[in-house]
This record gives sequence, structure tokens and C-alpha cells, in this order.
Amino acid sequence: MVEFKNVSYTYPTGQHALQHVSLKIDDGEFAFIVGASGAGKSTLIKLMLRELAATQGEVTVNGYNLNKLKSRKIPELRRTIGVVFQDFRLIPSMTVYDNVAFALRAIDAPTKYIRSRVPYVISLVGLAQKAKSYPNDLSGGEQQRVALARALVNDPQLIIADEPTGNIDPERSYEIVDLLKAINACGTTVVMVTHQHDLVKYFGGRIININTGAVVFDEVIGGIDETQQL
Repeated sequence: MVEFKNVSYTYPTGQHALQHVSLKIDDGEFAFIVGASGAGKSTLIKLMLRELAATQGEVTVNGYNLNKLKSRKIPELRRTIGVVFQDFRLIPSMTVYDNVAFALRAIDAPTKYIRSRVPYVISLVGLAQKAKSYPNDLSGGEQQRVALARALVNDPQLIIADEPTGNIDPERSYEIVDLLKAINACGTTVVMVTHQHDLVKYFGGRIININTGAVVFDEVIGGIDETQQL
């Protein structure tokens, strides 16, 4: 669960990034967060990851009260969250397998578990035949699938996808959201930040629109995808 109660954040420069934001995303939900550049989307994500601490109000993520969270507990919080970035952030000198395994090795997961979990997750995102390939040998869409596998491999409660389709072509963008929807259908909470309104209109669901640091729209809407299936 993600909950913001009357949250504001002001940068040291005096810029008011968020103002009195209240919202709740329940376990198992899929929510799109949309808004123009500078609207406050990135600040919202940084607060969820405890990269920033709220100036005012209370933030709760996966049972952690982030206002009271001690620095030594932040890595514990982040292990419950998988993050997918716009720029993939893969290690070029590592294969697909090792890029995904890296997330488990970083937390000293048992070797036996890594050997079973990593191939499973790579297969889940449709890249079983690419496990020995390097990032530079992959298309943008494939690289983003690797990034998604890396976010999934630790079996997080929450996935935050921060503009995950920003650097891939439109057709592959729909595939990535399809994958996120499938992951969500298995019970993982997904929060996807995007500026691509065509994707939001197509898939529908819960839309949280942020403008100048405030939530101006928070509703569930039907998508084009749903009407085509009727």
C-alpha cells in the first residue's frame, strides 16, 4: 500500500514541488500517474523511495512509515520495491542473465535461489533465448524487458515504473504496459509514471493527474483496450 496524507515538499531553493497531496494506492492496484514536466511526478516517486523526506504530512509505503524511518532501514524498504527507469540502467559488460542476477547478488541471495529465480523471471518477460546476450545486442524494447525482469526478480510488493516507455518505439510501449498489467494481475502493485496520454487512454484504469504539485484528477476510467475486447 502507498499512502500520502496531506503531503507537501519544498526544495531547499524554495520551490514548492508538492502541495497538500493526499492519495492512497491499495495493494494489488495499478495506477497511472500523469502530468506535465515539472508537475511533481518525480518528487512523488522520490518520496516513495525515501530519497526525499516530506516537508509536511505523512508517507506510508509497504507498511513503512517513511517519516519515522531510520536511515539504516531505508535499504530494507527499497528491497520491497522494484524500480523500472526510462533509461534502462543496464550494465553493458554484463549479460542479460547477470544484469538480472545482480539485483539478487547485491542482497546476498543464496546461489541456488539465484540459479532458479533468474531464468524464471527472464522467461516471464519473454527473453529466455536472450539470457546470454549483452544489452548492446538488444533492441530498446528488449532492454526495457531486462530492466523489468531486474525489478521483478526480488519479488517486490510494489513496482514503480518511471517513464518506462520513454525511450522505446510506440509499438513496444504497448507491450511493456501489457507486461506490467500481467504482473499486476498476479497481485503486484504497480505505479506507472508516464506523459504518454495515448497509452493511458488505451489501457484505462486509475489515473492520477498531478498539476503544479497538486492532485487535480484521480478517477478510474475505461480504456480503448477494454471496449475492443467486448
